[in-house]
Formats: sequence, structure tokens, C-alpha cells
Amino acid sequence: MQTEKVIDHIVNWLKDYATNAHVNGFVVGISGGIDSAVTSILCAKTGLDVLCIEMPIHQPPSHVSRGQEHIKQLKSRFANVKDTLVDLTPVFEEFKTEVSLEGKQTTVDMALANTRARLRMTTLYYYAGLKGLLVAGTGNKVEDFGVGFYTKYGDGGVDLSPIADLMKTEVYELAKTLGVTDSIINAAPSDGLFGDDRTDEDQIGASYPELEWAMTMKENGKTADDFEGRQQEVFKLFTRLNNINQHKMVPIPICEIPENLK
Repeated sequence: MQTEKVIDHIVNWLKDYATNAHVNGFVVGISGGIDSAVTSILCAKTGLDVLCIEMPIHQPPSHVSRGQEHIKQLKSRFANVKDTLVDLTPVFEEFKTEVSLEGKQTTVDMALANTRARLRMTTLYYYAGLKGLLVAGTGNKVEDFGVGFYTKYGDGGVDLSPIADLMKTEVYELAKTLGVTDSIINAAPSDGLFGDDRTDEDQIGASYPELEWAMTMKENGKTADDFEGRQQEVFKLFTRLNNINQHKMVPIPICEIPENLK
């Protein structure tokens, strides 16, 4: 990959889109992870306003410290970057007092995890509306269009997606060129939605390089019968997640009314 040229292409695309939309810049949710770090730097390089928002909800200390380290570095490099901290923990806890928490524990835990992401989306859009900014998404290609590893109307609720055509491994390539801190580059990817130290690989059951391989094989018309052992296991896992998460990847279904009924 021609990393420098890809970076320039994305930065120009972001700047052109924001200019044509007549907005002031971008708002980015900072998680302490690689995707939000890369996205925020790309937005900063446009020269337009960038607001980085930390939105902890019972966040592991390591996530918080990495996010703060990144924002400090970003502000030292770019004068157009500002930041704010919105502690959503009390909002999340109050929400839990108003809804039913009955049911299978794993189902409740997942619903609450997705609620965290949706509270953050609401916060990002509040500040976007307040300051005339676009919400920049931080999803990459294998997450967004491979296994659907994101929350619908949570971190999937954005105005534009600058890195969604890049595989996770390609995001890491950009990160090194962009000067992302080593603490973020070396950290195991995690969505941080459960308040513990579980990684993306723990949740999905495969590493990002494995998922990228499976995505490429599927795009090339391969089937599970073409593989055996771990490769077959990963391919089946990818295919299952891709199938069940299609509702995140395709437009909202519309019930079209026949002309003769109108």
C-alpha cells in the first residue's frame, strides 16, 4: 500500500466533503484504540476544526490513559484540535434504573453494551450540532463490511467513514506513518463496551488477520469446503457473522407500495 498517498487521499477527501457540506470540521470519539487514533489524526491534517471527545462508561483505566495520551500528543501537533470529556457513567447507571434488566444475563449484558455505544453516538451528535461539525466514523472495512462488529446506531451512526475501505492491518500501517503512540499501536484491539479487559479477538473468536483472509477468500468465491482445520473454522465463523449481520450492512428495508394500490 502506498501509505503516504493513501493518507493524502483521505485527508483531501475529508476536507472536500466538509467544505461542500459547509461545516466547520469534525467530531471524533476517542476510545484509546487504533481506529479512533488514526481517524482523529487524519481529520486534524485537514486543518479544519476537530473536537475529540472522551466518553467513559466504567472504562478500564488503560483505555482512558491511552486515549488521554493520544489527545495530548494530537493537541501538541495540531492547533486546530480541541477536546472535551463527557463522563457518561452516571447517565448509563440512571438508564439502567429505568429499564427492565430481566432476562438471560448474556442477552442483558449485550443490550447494555450496545446502549453504551448509542449513548456515545448521541453525545457525538449533540456536539456536532452545537458546533457545526460532522461525526467522523472510526470503523474499518473488516469490521463494517466483513463481520459487522459494531453497534447499529451506535458507533455505526456517523456522517462519513474515512477508513472504512481499509482493512485493520492497513489501519496499522497508516498509524505508524501518522505517528500514533506506541501504547495504542501495541494494545490488543478492544471495543471497551463491557467494562472489562476482553479483546475483540475474545469476542469474535478470530484475529483480524484471520478475518481479513476469510473476507478475501469469500470475495474470491471460495467456500468452506475449500479449506480444512483452522482455516475452515475461521472461514465458517466469518461467513456466519457476515450473514447474521447483513442488517447492519445493507440499507434499511422499505416496504414499497405497488402503484396500483396508491
